[in-house]
Amino acid sequence: MGRNAMISVQSLTKVFEKGDTRVIAIQNLNIDVFENEFLCILGPTGCGKTTLLRIMAGLEKPSSGKVLLDGKEIKGPDADMSMVFQEFALFPWRSVKKNIEFGLEIKGLQEEKKKDIVRNLVSLINLKGFEDSHPRELSSGMKQRVAIARALAHDPKLLIMDEPFGSLDAQTRNIMQKELLRIWDKTKKTIIFVTHSVDEAVFLADRIALLTSRPGSLKTIFEIKTPHPRDRTSVEFLPIRGKILKELEGEVENSLCSP
Repeated sequence: MGRNAMISVQSLTKVFEKGDTRVIAIQNLNIDVFENEFLCILGPTGCGKTTLLRIMAGLEKPSSGKVLLDGKEIKGPDADMSMVFQEFALFPWRSVKKNIEFGLEIKGLQEEKKKDIVRNLVSLINLKGFEDSHPRELSSGMKQRVAIARALAHDPKLLIMDEPFGSLDAQTRNIMQKELLRIWDKTKKTIIFVTHSVDEAVFLADRIALLTSRPGSLKTIFEIKTPHPRDRTSVEFLPIRGKILKELEGEVENSLCSP
């Protein structure tokens, strides 16, 4: 691409050991992620996708290799990154605005600054009028929008998302994909997004990184050149989806044959 990588994963290996059991989750994985890019990561179950994200986020240490953020090795959680999980992880006793401003409270931001940030984020996620609502009063899609807003509150460079729409029904999931693209377009963040859905990856991503069955390494990169917004039924969409699905199915078959 002729660009410097924001995130550079270099010769990454992660081994989990417990007693006599030794599992190589990731082996010699190399991948670069560029500024303002939307990268989706696909791979069979158990290939180390979530482990990779946790290492990127500084929540897990590699066995060997390293991950660089803007040229500096990641050795722990970094304020330039935020992570969004499949579980909404909202505080049930806090309102929408109080959930969003949680991290800002920890930073000790002035009250007026906090209010400005929360006001702008509530507008961004289209939840005006729900600022004082609690999670139990929100739909699943609304909860995930609040989780995304909370992740954006401290203005990170990078948003790491681990199957954030995996628990949503199909209709809500499609709506949230469009919402995320709208938010990405407005904020210009770099997004790394793990999914099991080829359809979701092709709909969202600039590039798709396909990992091998365990131990996970990079099998191939697919560049999706179709501009947004994308039509899932278009003549451009379906062949790309079919090609990636065929490659993924081969890795899933390999994973089923592995111990």
